[in-house]
Amino acid sequence: MLAGCVTPRVGVESSEAFDSASTFSRSYPVVDVQACEAARRTLLSQGYVVNVATSEQVRGRKSFQPSPDAHVEVELNVVCAKEGYQGKRTIAFVNAVQDSFVVKKSNNSASIGLNPFGSLSLPFTGSDESLVKVASVTIESPRFYERFFRLLELYLGGDQGQLIPPASALDPPSAAPGPAFRASASAASAAPAAAPAASSP
Repeated sequence: MLAGCVTPRVGVESSEAFDSASTFSRSYPVVDVQACEAARRTLLSQGYVVNVATSEQVRGRKSFQPSPDAHVEVELNVVCAKEGYQGKRTIAFVNAVQDSFVVKKSNNSASIGLNPFGSLSLPFTGSDESLVKVASVTIESPRFYERFFRLLELYLGGDQGQLIPPASALDPPSAAPGPAFRASASAASAAPAAAPAASSP
């Protein structure tokens, strides 16, 4: 009897392979502020309501209604993490969670007192409707995230304020002397040598 009342454990850890980061992340040669701003514009362009937008994180939510009695909400979260010591590259981590709701109806009833027989409950036509969450799952479709990153890259490369800097601009400055130093050095070499001071008789 006790065994029949125990809910069987559903194991999900076996589905976590931890074998690839390409589905949920991309690396870009921009600073974190640029990456998150492009992510914010990406969500806004697709009808998401953005409730968090900082230089390190963007979060937005969008509602869907696939059927009259079903409601779905997708919350998409983007984290922009600096990559490398100088922070001139950024990894954009993206995670989307889908919450599913259904409409639940409950009939109302009224009690009528019939003394000395007690009370009698009779249903009436009114009913209450409410949304009840029935599922919450992380979206793992590679195509979903591929479409998101493709649009994010368009905002990074298409907006003049969001241009991806060339690879040469991302290299650390070399130790070679600058133009001012080279100009002063050449001027010093071109100047005639000072004549020795005449000795007094």
